[in-house]
Amino acid sequence: MTEIESRPIRVMLVDDHVMVRRGLATFLMVFDDMELAGEAGSGIEAIQRCTEALPDVILMDMVMPEMDGATATRIIRQKFPQVKVLVLTSFKESELIKNALEAGAIGYLLKDVSADELARAIRAAHAGRATLSPDAAQSLVVAANQPPVPGLDLTEREREVLALLAAGLNNTQIAGRLMVSSSTIKSHVSNILAKLGAASRTEAVTVALRNHIVS
Repeated sequence: MTEIESRPIRVMLVDDHVMVRRGLATFLMVFDDMELAGEAGSGIEAIQRCTEALPDVILMDMVMPEMDGATATRIIRQKFPQVKVLVLTSFKESELIKNALEAGAIGYLLKDVSADELARAIRAAHAGRATLSPDAAQSLVVAANQPPVPGLDLTEREREVLALLAAGLNNTQIAGRLMVSSSTIKSHVSNILAKLGAASRTEAVTVALRNHIVS
């Protein structure tokens, strides 16, 4: 066994709650193959501490003041590509999970994880293997199976027309406001109805308001 293989995994804790860091530091003491490399109370501090702490694995919270975990993860992975970031958080929203993984996190765990599961995930991260908690995986699956959000394919001009429809203007009034012909507005309205799956102008406005396409 080489010196690199035999030395403990250096773990840095990043969480804005001191008691959480205290608990995790105590957890690390139980395992002979892990040691505390350092602590940080924010994403910004984590980036600053990386150079001196030289961690192998970072346990990263997601929601913190000043800089969130995903942003910190992205910067750390760019500056220190050898460092593995394992998210440990209370939040299982699919958007947070996707942001973390896209930023370069190698895993995503919730804080209700058991000590043995967390230890296995740290060892896996150190070895370059991903770990995703069942709840986080479920959130991603549910999000992937949601119908697409209406309105994403509307052009900027169609959004303008839709906003004026929502304001109660008719085609002639909209044409005058945008200084184009009524036939052009009629074409835009037809496209809007098709893209929103609406049968009428009123239904299109309802869909737009429900999905916050217009205010």
